[in-house]
Amino acid sequence: MRKQFLSIFIMLCSVAVFAQELTVKETLINPSNKINDGQVELEVTGGTPPYTYKWSSQETSLKSNTAINLTEGVDYSVLVKDATGKSVEKTFNIDTESITEIFNGTMTPAVAGLGSVLFWDPFAATGIYDPVVYADVKLISIPEWNADTEGKFSLQQWLKPEGSHVNKGDKIAVISKSTGGTVDAFAQANGELKYLVKEGGVIYNSDNKKHVIEQGAQYLAEIKYDEPIPLVHPNGDPQTKNIPFIVVWLLLGATFFTLRMGFINIRGFKHSLDLAKGKYDDPDAPGQVTHFQALATAVSGTVGLGNIAGVAVAVSLGGAGATMWMILAGLLGMSSKFVECTLGVKYRDILPDGRVFGGPMNYLRYGLEKRNLKGVGKFLAVFFAILAVGASFGGGNMFQANQSFEQLAGQFPVLAGHGFWFGVITAILVGTVILGGISSIAKVTEKIVPFMAGIYVLAALIVIGVNIENIGPAFSAIIDGAFSPSALKGGVIGVLIVGFQRAAFSNEAGVGSAAIAHSAAKTNHPPSEGFVALLEPFIDTVVVCTLTALVLIFTGMHEVEGIAGAQLTSDAFGSVISWFPYVLAVAVFLFAFSTMISWSYYGMRAWTFLFGKSRKTEIVYKIFFMIFIVIGASVSLGAVLDFSDMMILAMSFPNIIGLYIMSGEVREDLREYFRKLKAGELFKKQKAAKETA
Repeated sequence: MRKQFLSIFIMLCSVAVFAQELTVKETLINPSNKINDGQVELEVTGGTPPYTYKWSSQETSLKSNTAINLTEGVDYSVLVKDATGKSVEKTFNIDTESITEIFNGTMTPAVAGLGSVLFWDPFAATGIYDPVVYADVKLISIPEWNADTEGKFSLQQWLKPEGSHVNKGDKIAVISKSTGGTVDAFAQANGELKYLVKEGGVIYNSDNKKHVIEQGAQYLAEIKYDEPIPLVHPNGDPQTKNIPFIVVWLLLGATFFTLRMGFINIRGFKHSLDLAKGKYDDPDAPGQVTHFQALATAVSGTVGLGNIAGVAVAVSLGGAGATMWMILAGLLGMSSKFVECTLGVKYRDILPDGRVFGGPMNYLRYGLEKRNLKGVGKFLAVFFAILAVGASFGGGNMFQANQSFEQLAGQFPVLAGHGFWFGVITAILVGTVILGGISSIAKVTEKIVPFMAGIYVLAALIVIGVNIENIGPAFSAIIDGAFSPSALKGGVIGVLIVGFQRAAFSNEAGVGSAAIAHSAAKTNHPPSEGFVALLEPFIDTVVVCTLTALVLIFTGMHEVEGIAGAQLTSDAFGSVISWFPYVLAVAVFLFAFSTMISWSYYGMRAWTFLFGKSRKTEIVYKIFFMIFIVIGASVSLGAVLDFSDMMILAMSFPNIIGLYIMSGEVREDLREYFRKLKAGELFKKQKAAKETA
């Protein structure tokens, strides 16, 4: 008997000894020369199963021993634990095998670095609030419901009394279906049960438009958690709803300029329309383009994929309520545009050959020099110019070529795999326009912008009109979602930030790019161009972005999950106009094309500020620009595009600093302009015609 006990004891000891040996063997896989498709497979031995895998990749599950869609050339880590708590930590780096992978891997840390500045949360960092997203209630939905579910579902019987404590897995209700039969609803958490539907009442009816539009119409009950539960990513990291510093920076600037200029975005709106219509166009005024041409060029630089795909992402993340905050941010951004474009004209430089050089580079350099801040002004101007050049090649060029090709190839499969030739043709088209300078660019944009915007707005109005019976539920969803969103949407702050962020990223108010185009306008009065410019955020955000959001909400597509932004918008239009996704794909190309030609001018003026104003310098830039179009359309550059897109936002740092310092000067110029307007001292076509007669 003793021998048997001894042998068992020895065996247990040996198991315990060997169990301490937790070993992890990895296999690194780079399946192709495409970016972001790296894989790591782990083989774990020893220890005590089951094992958990805490990856640095947030999209990889704690239960998965394999991580996929990893960026080549970037370090990833994993912490493997067994059931007893023993752990082994490993770091991996998948070797790059192509030039695109090298570029992508090199730029990924740079994106993270710039992102840590742009998207840093000052409020969370100072402990003002907790950015972690907590779920305080668990909403119980009709089992296996999705946005495409059809039929009528009624609450046949409650199996648990309201207010009672239920445990996860408890059967709580029986639901009857119009198609016949019943389905059981189960508690999905521990907590206190609250009814959202009375016994015998209808939970969801796909024939009821209010149910289709209303967020959360499919829920029959909610369970209040015993304690709020933090939402986590698949790898276990808590989900957060941050307040990005760049959004705060742009919003504070827009609010300050709105107050400083006496709500110029509202009281100057009618006059801005008169200016855009050409009522005050003086043919003898210095400059190269009309007020309307400058407006069309600047609008073409902002209206693009963000208005189509970006809004869909914003409404998916923030719900219908994000629309209201997006509109508010667009209205405030009008004041930022007024200030920067007024200064753009005031400090422009016109050469004897008629070429105009203006924008933030000039007013930062010479406007601050006038205030004995020469060193600061020069630094901010050069910093802005470097960012603008980088942004023009990336966000204003390669990103547009890349995304427009993907959209067209998605609707016209014959294009798939021919990105290089698409890029070549696009580069030739862009080249024929930009070689003629701002006058040529303006002549194209003044035709393309009204045409493409008109088609898009008309189609949106048709979709809304067909679903006009949803107007009540739609606006209820927007208002309710803006002021009382669920915790899953991040609460009011989360929805507000999503809306503000989309508006700020879309209309570029405060970024300074538009001031470069508006500086070329024919005018003797700088504030007049500020008035014209304040229409841009209104057109871009208050009109186009809002219409996109309304199309999504009126069709109920804002409830659909798992679909990319542009595709979601396309499906929403397609639900009413079956052939419109093809038109939308072409519209995306036109949006991208117009954005490219506008940004070529922005980048060229920043380039000439850095390297000289000769025509040779301009030609060198234009050649580079066309080469980058081909690269953008034919190669997946991932983090390179992300970084250059961030540079557009980063332009707002030097720009808004200068605007703050010179805002008093703009206010005085505005007062003088209003005095001349009231006194009839400004050039006006009707008045000029009478004097000639």
